[in-house]
Amino acid sequence: MSSPEPPRSSPGPALSAKMSTLARRDTKPELLLRRELHRRGLRYRVQVKVPGNDRRSIDVAFTRVRLAVYVDGCFWHGCPEHVHLPKTNRDWWDWKIVRNQERDRDTDRLLRDAGWQVVRVWEHEAAQSAADLVESAWRGLVDEPPRCRPRQ
Repeated sequence: MSSPEPPRSSPGPALSAKMSTLARRDTKPELLLRRELHRRGLRYRVQVKVPGNDRRSIDVAFTRVRLAVYVDGCFWHGCPEHVHLPKTNRDWWDWKIVRNQERDRDTDRLLRDAGWQVVRVWEHEAAQSAADLVESAWRGLVDEPPRCRPRQ
């Protein structure tokens, strides 16, 4: 992944310190999705390392069927509906969001190359509709035949 050099201005030490304390996992949208998936009887693992890059992890992983689920934040991943970048240091923020999107695409490629399917949902999506997408993808991958009713 070759991304351009960052603009000369950076957010500064105070903002960098603040950003380093933000949640990277167990965010409210992620917890709501996980709760809904669990309610539906789907079992998963959290924060599983991405094959080929131990510095990246999968938010919600169904390891048996190799399904990776990401809950992308609207600000950090550049949601087309909700992205609102700060006016200060605009060049740096543009660079940062583009770099995050490039990393997302690279992560998706690494996972696909390792035989995984990737589902990405935005943090603003309702947990039920996001869970519908995940459950649909999971059902398409699971190799269990439909259960038949016993004869009476």
